[in-house]
Parts: sequence; structure tokens; C-alpha cells
Amino acid sequence: MSLDRSVLWRAAAIQAVAVAVLAAALGLTLPHSFFAAWGWLAGPAAWIACAALCARVLRLPSLPTLGGAALAGLPSALATLAGAHWLGAALAVGLFAVWCAGLAGRGAAARSADA
Repeated sequence: MSLDRSVLWRAAAIQAVAVAVLAAALGLTLPHSFFAAWGWLAGPAAWIACAALCARVLRLPSLPTLGGAALAGLPSALATLAGAHWLGAALAVGLFAVWCAGLAGRGAAARSADA
């Protein structure tokens, strides 16, 4: 499997910044009770929205990128259940970045094979 290292680092940065900005905006505008009641839905929705932004900025295929975001989010969900939410988010960002780098690497390999 070929990884595009440039995409790896850019995907990690874009996803981390997007998640942090969105988390800060939601945290400042919504009461804690919202997250207690709806965090199970709001968190994954925010994660997927940030991944969609990342796919668009990096010109990656949307559905495979969002599928990778969902898979990368699973360890984050487990970490959240264990009480380590932000550690899980950091792990998910890393896994998502590797996924994106793999998508870009496969795309580059397919383009060079066509040439």
C-alpha cells in the first residue's frame, strides 16, 4: 500500500483544526446539558462534517473518505466510553490521516498506471 505523506500530514492538520474549531464553537454556544443528552449524535455528526471538509479540500473521493472517517471514529467512541474522549479523538485523527494518505496513494498509483 502506497501512502502519500503530503496528504497524510495535510489530512491530519485539516481534520484536527476543523474538529477543534467546531468543538470550540459548539462548546461556547451550547449548554453542557446538550452534550449530555445529544453528544452521542453531535460528536459523530461533527466528525463526519469535518471529514467531508477535509475530503473537499484535499480533493479526495467523498464516500471512501467518509467511510474511512467512520472507521477511524470507532476507536474514538471506545475511548469516549472509557472516559478518554480527547485521547480517542487524537487517535482517530491519526487513523483518518493514514486512511486519506492511502486513498491518495492508490489514486496516484492508478493515474501512473494509466500513463
